[in-house]
Amino acid sequence: MKPLRIALTKGRLEKDTVALFDRMGLDTDVVKNKGRRLILPIGQDVEVVLAKSADVITYVENGVCDLGVVGKDTIAESGGRFYEVLDLGFGKCRFAVAAPKGADIFGGYHEITVASKYPNVARRFFERRGMDVRIIKIEGSVELAPLIGLADCIVDIVETGATLKENGLEIVTDVMPISARVIVNMAAMKLRQDDINALVSGMEQAL
Repeated sequence: MKPLRIALTKGRLEKDTVALFDRMGLDTDVVKNKGRRLILPIGQDVEVVLAKSADVITYVENGVCDLGVVGKDTIAESGGRFYEVLDLGFGKCRFAVAAPKGADIFGGYHEITVASKYPNVARRFFERRGMDVRIIKIEGSVELAPLIGLADCIVDIVETGATLKENGLEIVTDVMPISARVIVNMAAMKLRQDDINALVSGMEQAL
């Protein structure tokens, strides 16, 4: 039987997941000293692929990886056909609406403009509130949009809120919490359910 292949989001989630694998007794030296290698065995039964967050979903959805570790922010924005099976509890932050201090974005019936790197998350949030909004996707520093008059408010990931304060913005309301999640390919869950459940159970116990 070929090893289970798990796609890890590069960066902080990668480091936290590798630390979790260490606690599970897996040999992660090859990941810590990966060089230019792209597929990294961490035992006889598991191998790791490092990827950008959006690609983790692509790899799992298309079945080239059996499992993935990715932030809830990417899941919420991208969606996809897979099972979300475990909240790992690290990589915690949140989506929030922020606006210039004193702005009343929920008052009145006028259309507001919202800037975000996550237009789908922003659109769904305001639709649930029955608000008429115009969404503008921003790739760079989204905090700039209200300062230059491009948008009335933003929807963005917030950890400490320090960047918002430095730019005269304040959190108006939280949208949803974010943390790292384990996702599983739908076909793999049927074909290799015992192997996947054993690995996920091991992760859960090591948390």
